[in-house]
Amino acid sequence: MTQRQFADALAAHIDPLAQGCASHDPQALFGAIDAFAQQTLGQRLCTINRYDPGPMTVVRQYSSNADAYPPGGMKHKAGTAWGRQVLLEQRLFIGQGTEAIRQAFDDHAAIAALGLQSVINVPVVARGVCLGTVNFLMTAKTVTPEHVAVARLAGLLAVPGLLTAT
Repeated sequence: MTQRQFADALAAHIDPLAQGCASHDPQALFGAIDAFAQQTLGQRLCTINRYDPGPMTVVRQYSSNADAYPPGGMKHKAGTAWGRQVLLEQRLFIGQGTEAIRQAFDDHAAIAALGLQSVINVPVVARGVCLGTVNFLMTAKTVTPEHVAVARLAGLLAVPGLLTAT
């Protein structure tokens, strides 16, 4: 994606993103983030999870595929390498290929059944605290630096929505 294409994609989505950030409805913001990222990532699944540090769980707040991954779904991440990296260390997880997904996620068979072969999980952090994650799953096996940049921006944009959801 060229800088011009990125600027055009952002311009096309800036109003819904701004309205979502200003709203008290996190779903409006999360939907706008999903639509914006779609222009670059072409993700087949976008989920946004709230993090509960006590039991070290993530609870799905938004899903672009509610049939396969409904809002309200919860995953326990205590004792997992993914949980340590993304939730505790607040570092991106990039999984490229079905083997990387298999190693990181208990629900790898459901992910594979959707034809998804790569993932970017972005910790959403405000004031040094992990609020949750923005997750993009794609059919492509590889993730590009442009994909990572857009996913990271999506994580920043999700902060007001997850602050409202907590």
